[in-house]
Amino acid sequence: MDILFLRDFRLQLIIGIYEWERKIPQPVRLDLEIGLPDHKAGDTDNVADTINYGEVAARIAERFSSQPFELVETVAEKIARLVLDEFGAPWVKVSVTKFAIVRGIKELGIVIERSR
Repeated sequence: MDILFLRDFRLQLIIGIYEWERKIPQPVRLDLEIGLPDHKAGDTDNVADTINYGEVAARIAERFSSQPFELVETVAEKIARLVLDEFGAPWVKVSVTKFAIVRGIKELGIVIERSR
């Protein structure tokens, strides 16, 4: 399977379970690996034959930047579902990372894999 990836994709989200976390957007890092339905684009050199990563990034930013979340798990699940349903990917791996929220922990987050 060919895998398209987006690494270190940054969004500002209102996310957290604590009241102080929900006052202003905070940076979140997304890392995605997206399974491609086939390898046709490698032969045709045509973006129409693949999943357009620019469209994926724009759609995620549009859909999630203004929606508040409590859990990184929810963000990951909703992004995975969007990639599978709207872009026709057979498989996706999503990592969501928050920064310096808990004393002594530089980064925290979740990694999920979902498939059709």
